[in-house]
Amino acid sequence: MVRRMEIKADTEVYPLYLGSGLLARVGAILREEGLTGKILVVTNPTVGALYLDMAVEALEGAGFDVQTVTIPDGEAYKRLDQLTKVYDAAAVGCLERDSAILALGGGVIGDLAGFAAATYLRGVRLVQVPTSLLAQVDSSIGGKVAVNHREGKNLIGSFYQPSVVLSDLEVLTTLNEREFKTGLAEIIKAGLIGDCTLDAFLRQHSAAVRKRDPEALVEIIARACAFKAQVVAEDVRERGRRAILNYGHTIGHALEAETGYTVYRHGEAVAIGMAAAAAISVALGLATPDLSQTTLEILQLYELPTTIAGIPAERLLARMAWDKKVKDGHPRLVLSPKVGEVVVKEDVPSDVILPVLRRMGAA
Repeated sequence: MVRRMEIKADTEVYPLYLGSGLLARVGAILREEGLTGKILVVTNPTVGALYLDMAVEALEGAGFDVQTVTIPDGEAYKRLDQLTKVYDAAAVGCLERDSAILALGGGVIGDLAGFAAATYLRGVRLVQVPTSLLAQVDSSIGGKVAVNHREGKNLIGSFYQPSVVLSDLEVLTTLNEREFKTGLAEIIKAGLIGDCTLDAFLRQHSAAVRKRDPEALVEIIARACAFKAQVVAEDVRERGRRAILNYGHTIGHALEAETGYTVYRHGEAVAIGMAAAAAISVALGLATPDLSQTTLEILQLYELPTTIAGIPAERLLARMAWDKKVKDGHPRLVLSPKVGEVVVKEDVPSDVILPVLRRMGAA
């Protein structure tokens, strides 16, 4: 069974396909959605070895003129020099305004290829084919595309909506356990900040989720995507409500940047960030201690990290000051009064943040 959801962003509407066997039909689906002509597939060596041939065959079988480019695997390569490789491939392939760039990979590929699509010829069409659970529920929808700067994550980017998103459940069978869990962190986030039904499902059906039962996966992925889509529709350019989706991200991004994007997977850093956000909420008196305990319980249920291993707290705080969500020099923290509710605070003092980070293991 394939679900087709519509994602709305201002005046733009695009389809999200969720189901099994979609990658083998990618060419036919894109034809049905009105895409034709040249298409540049951007991937990495790991994903490419598994799925590039299948994707190219499906695209060429549907009449597309296909070019490919491979970017090294990992967050450390989401940077400007690798973006140039995509521009070079687009130029060699003579992409035109009505051509498309297809991101075949996880969040790194989706973000980098998406930024390339947003800027090459001032914008060509973008197709997201996320191959990780994290990308399926997060970076592939909502239109945020970017590359990293040495001072912080996603500092160079844009808002650019895809034309089509295809999320094939079958590709999740080849994810290693760590990558699968990092995607669960973003799904857990959606439950904690807005979808209490999702939160309850994750707690009650953890065995099925961890076994990657297809019915359980469809339920949690669809609910997480629907929640994000609803928030994005209200605030496409993150000037208001969309900021709530950054729950756990300000501290999480600081962890990633401080460790050179080589220690933590994105979802792992966000899990730690959510544990910290809950603890800060309690420290400020916004929430009762139950919130922190409830948050730790679900993160630990899915074996996600909740502590900081020896990184200096002051350095993390300094990194937070470089976060793209900073306003007037102060980090904007998304905090929570209780499960299902969030608030954005711009005036959290450092003498509240630092003790929380230290209790979690920061030096």
